[in-house]
Amino acid sequence: MEEKKLPRSEMRLWQSIAAILWLPMHIYGFPWLLLRLFPGFTVGGLNFWTYAFGAGFLTLLCLGFLRRDFDRLWERPLYILGQALWGFFLLMAANFLLAILLYAFLPQENPNNQTILDLAKTDRGRILAITVVLAPLVEELMFRGGVFGLLRRWNRWLAYGLCVLAFGLYHTWQYALTDPIFWLYMLQYLPAGFLLCRSYEKTECIWTPILLHMLNNTISLLALGG
Repeated sequence: MEEKKLPRSEMRLWQSIAAILWLPMHIYGFPWLLLRLFPGFTVGGLNFWTYAFGAGFLTLLCLGFLRRDFDRLWERPLYILGQALWGFFLLMAANFLLAILLYAFLPQENPNNQTILDLAKTDRGRILAITVVLAPLVEELMFRGGVFGLLRRWNRWLAYGLCVLAFGLYHTWQYALTDPIFWLYMLQYLPAGFLLCRSYEKTECIWTPILLHMLNNTISLLALGG
């Protein structure tokens, strides 16, 4: 029996473009503004307020989209939760294989993970809020809703390729600028980028990659001892 084709989950065109345009603001513009206004911000505080403002802005921007997809989650909760769990198990398997393959080439612990752990030692509550709640919401709206959703209108494989690549670059570029060897760490984010896109496309519900992202970040933080 042929699987019933789900109606596409899609932001409005202007919402996708706005979510993508928020990406450079999230990376540089808003943190720069915060530091200009409040020079005494700690790194943990700067990250928290950047993600908190981004979560508020993107939620308001995409409120109708989030509400429509929440209705889809409410209609098929077991299916969507099952897809999020299946994506998580696939991601764990992919990460395990990558760790074996890259062990000889990676010079140290993933610098992004190490930064999170270091910040958690002095600012645990805010780092926990970022990792488990704010980052999944902000990053899924920017990458899956924005980048993937916009490009999928024209070319599905281009959407996968560029969204996965952008997601990997987002997590590694600042470290790779100090030492090119850190570009290798981008490989660790490619399975996550792909599976988050897949879970979104499979269920046509943005809450699926958000839940998968939340689950992955929570388990990863606990496994790292954060």
